[in-house]
Amino acid sequence: MNTIAYFDCFSGISGNMVLGALLDAGLELDCLEAELARLPISGYKLKAETVKRRGMQSTYVEVEVSEQGVERHLHHIEEIITGSGLPDTVQQRGLAIFRRLAQAEAKVHGAPVESIHFHEVGAMDAIVDVMGAAIGLWLLGVEKAYASPVHVGRGTVKCAHGILPVPAPATLELLQGVPIYGRDVDAELVTPTGAAILTTVAESFGQIPLMRVKQIGYGAGTRELPIPNLLRLSIGEAAAVPAKGGEQPVPPPWWGRTGRGGTPSVFGTEAGYGQDAATLIETNIDDMNPQWYEHVTTRLFEAGALDVFLTPIQMKRGRPAIQLSVLVADDLVPQMLDVLFAETTTIGVRAHPVQRWKLTREIVTVETEYGPVAVKVARRGETVLNVTPEYRDCQRVAAEHGAPLKQVHQAALEAARRQLDRQQT
Repeated sequence: MNTIAYFDCFSGISGNMVLGALLDAGLELDCLEAELARLPISGYKLKAETVKRRGMQSTYVEVEVSEQGVERHLHHIEEIITGSGLPDTVQQRGLAIFRRLAQAEAKVHGAPVESIHFHEVGAMDAIVDVMGAAIGLWLLGVEKAYASPVHVGRGTVKCAHGILPVPAPATLELLQGVPIYGRDVDAELVTPTGAAILTTVAESFGQIPLMRVKQIGYGAGTRELPIPNLLRLSIGEAAAVPAKGGEQPVPPPWWGRTGRGGTPSVFGTEAGYGQDAATLIETNIDDMNPQWYEHVTTRLFEAGALDVFLTPIQMKRGRPAIQLSVLVADDLVPQMLDVLFAETTTIGVRAHPVQRWKLTREIVTVETEYGPVAVKVARRGETVLNVTPEYRDCQRVAAEHGAPLKQVHQAALEAARRQLDRQQT
């Protein structure tokens, strides 16, 4: 059985939220405490209670510690972990998490990893959070983990180094390469410990993978927020759907896909549709010369956009505006951003993962009384569903022969249908 886990970070993540989610998903507190007791540390107590956040029941974990002001270097923590007698898998995961933390702190402060003092993340509660997470995933049999894009919050946070922006520098360093966003909540939603755990254990970030969910847990954060301050953890079996030629592997989340068009899914190919993943980039513009949109659209298509479209909208204080939307393969997002920020007046864009189901298309050339005309044929499997003469070709041929456009279009459509009928027989 391939057991996987999915962290839904709609309200961020912290070390104690991870422990809460694991316990809420079925991890036994006694078993967790017994394994943690193998660490050569003392002076802490693990407390778990059932709470509600915005009406949703969850588990809140608090690590009560007696030590104060202890600063540890990375080698001190490594000695604690390697001297624990815990399974090698747990030790290696814990070591990897703390090494990521040390590297992030070192880069932020411009100092060697060996000289970093773990003020907050090296405290007793962080050791319990990190090793508790590694132990919990091991006890629940989780082999692979995935995660959603991460809500980081916004505003500022007070820490040992003073008032810092959200996410804190070390947290942002840990989240490099991870899809993040911040909206609606003026608070720090992701702690360095939570970011280190998540980015160490998660293999990719995006949509929930194909899985049969068996256990669900909600780990509560400390504060009440405008949204439920929870981390949701889903645990289950990696699923596969029977298809021609046997079972198909679990498709990766959209963010982890590479190449134009992503990876076809089982549903699309089995049902006769083509399917791919893409990104939809949008921005609202109310202060740009409307004559420029033609140039911007051309530049976007030249850079590889799959589609570009404009939608009239009304913004605050009744101002008319345009929503500029760009559909693009995941790997070409940076090129689209370059064009949008260079060629428009926008100062910010938003992006959404999308999946596309589409008919298989091909361009065929048919002979008409006016000459050859290109026609687009769209199929679902072997069944032809749409036949459309190419407008530009019809326009060119009509101009060359002085014929009405609608007659050229109709002639091309009839020729295409005759040609398709001959192919089927």
